Amino acid sequence: MWVGAVNSDSDYGNNGMAIFLAAAQEEGVCVEYIEKFHRAEPEKLKKVVEVIRKSTARVIVGFLAHVEMNNLLQELSLNNITGRQFIGVEAWITADSLVTPTSFSVLGGSLGFAVQKANISGMDDFLIKGFWETEFKCLNMNKDRMTGTSNCEEKKDLSELKDYVDDVAEMRYSTNIYKAIYAVAHSLHSLLKCSTKQGCDKSLKVTPQQVVESLKQVNFTIKNGDQVWFDRTGAAVARYEVVNWQMGSDGSVQFKPVGYYDASLPPGQKFVLKTEAIMWPGGKTELPVSVCSESCRPGTHKVLQKGKPVCCYDCVPCAEGEISNSTDSNDCKKCPEEYWPNQNKDACILKNVEFLRFTEVMGVILAFFTLFGVFLTLLVAILFIVHKDTPLVKANNSELSFLLLFSLTLCFLCSLTFIGRPSEWSCMLRHTAFGITFVLCISCVLGKTIVVLMAFRATLPGSNVMKWFGPAQQRLSVLAFTLIQVLICILWLTINPPFPFKNMNHYKDKIILECALGSPIGFWAVLGYIGLLALLCFLLAFLARKLPDNFNEAKFITFSMLIFCAVWITFIPAYVSSPGKFTVAVEIFAILASSYGLLFCIFLPKCFIILFRPEQNTRKHIMGKTSNNDIRY
Repeated sequence: MWVGAVNSDSDYGNNGMAIFLAAAQEEGVCVEYIEKFHRAEPEKLKKVVEVIRKSTARVIVGFLAHVEMNNLLQELSLNNITGRQFIGVEAWITADSLVTPTSFSVLGGSLGFAVQKANISGMDDFLIKGFWETEFKCLNMNKDRMTGTSNCEEKKDLSELKDYVDDVAEMRYSTNIYKAIYAVAHSLHSLLKCSTKQGCDKSLKVTPQQVVESLKQVNFTIKNGDQVWFDRTGAAVARYEVVNWQMGSDGSVQFKPVGYYDASLPPGQKFVLKTEAIMWPGGKTELPVSVCSESCRPGTHKVLQKGKPVCCYDCVPCAEGEISNSTDSNDCKKCPEEYWPNQNKDACILKNVEFLRFTEVMGVILAFFTLFGVFLTLLVAILFIVHKDTPLVKANNSELSFLLLFSLTLCFLCSLTFIGRPSEWSCMLRHTAFGITFVLCISCVLGKTIVVLMAFRATLPGSNVMKWFGPAQQRLSVLAFTLIQVLICILWLTINPPFPFKNMNHYKDKIILECALGSPIGFWAVLGYIGLLALLCFLLAFLARKLPDNFNEAKFITFSMLIFCAVWITFIPAYVSSPGKFTVAVEIFAILASSYGLLFCIFLPKCFIILFRPEQNTRKHIMGKTSNNDIRY
């Protein structure tokens, strides 16, 4: 694909080179240099040789006449420029005069088109007869036995015949001459209206122009089977042998036929080259490589070098997300949306799908803490059931306490819906279950906080406030607060619910399978309502923090709400900035952290008293100096 070109500065060389360059461009062959010189320009010849010496092209197309080729050969031999693959034309490729002791080092392995060898019936006998008559002076020759009369010279030194050039095997132009004479004969035969019986009409006057016109219609077959005719340009059918300069076993240079070109044959059969029979420069049997740039492997593409032919390029790796799966690709193609290039960038493979799995380490850890939280909550509930008749359990509003423990269990369990492959149902369940269970939980805490405040006011003389916030009102408040969240969730699921979504924007090489919010307003409304209740609960508990020590549950509620608010305030920026499955992990962590905070801050002190300070779990200790025995908080 990378050649140099040298031609004679004449009509023959210039026209031939122009035809070659057009064909080279059509076939995608690049020409590194085009040099020409005339036989009378020795200085220009030296410049041509210097260009050849500096070039990187290992193939030289020589469209040269015999004389120019001889001059070039001499200069190349003098400068010891060898190892080039020459492609020759019929003017010099079979010229015996170019065969010298030093020429094979330059032209060995050359390939070229040569006129076919003579193949004329009876010509061998004719030339042999001429040979005997000329060289041995035999006037009469017996055609069958090739023996002469006594007129032949009896003594002849055969060494004198070593330079005999009329070798039948190497006579190449004789066939063309033979065809030309027969073509003219057929043309005259047609003009003179010759026939086998009547002969020719010799009275007709034939002009040269008539012969030319008649030649255009000629179409005949000679004895060796070749068909002779001329196209509309006056050219005969092109038939050439492809010959290769090889060294024979006896050390002589041979022009060995290794293929042919015959324009009369069907397409695909016109040109045949027996590559296994070719001997390349340096006696090699492997095809020589002549390229400006090495082939670009799959995974790269060609970028042309500025100011150089199209065969000169750099191999540039495909850009991110693109591949090339063929050698010498001109450009790379982008992988489909759900695919990504492999490491070699020569094939598109499915992107890895990422979501928080139960089987991975993070999923196992989060699932463990979820189930551990459920276990602790159930343990506390069992402890409270066992000690339900003790003053401490009764005084802490056992009904709201059990409802709070139930809602905490649901809060822990809802975090499991965030683990696993997102589906349409799991996406809707995870956010709504989280919103409703947490509102139920905060509503219970809020109810307990209000009870604490009311209970304290009930200890004041003449106060009957507790009758306005008794057990029925407490249950109704929890139900009302929870129903508001249920209504928000129903509107969210009806208008624009969450749905599974393949996020391909965050990572280029993998797909994040996540739950899209559907309506962001719905999500933030759910979260905002939880935050509003938590803030209200925190403020009420904060106001009740200075109650007498025996009414200290408000302090624990304050701490639990402080932890709850801190967790969810830090959750918002972490949720927004966390990529992929870590977004889900952050949300689960916030759920677990706030749930553990509520469980530990509200129930751990009571469990400690029940298990390790039973002396404090008495009515007298609970009531302290208060005279109202019906207080429940």
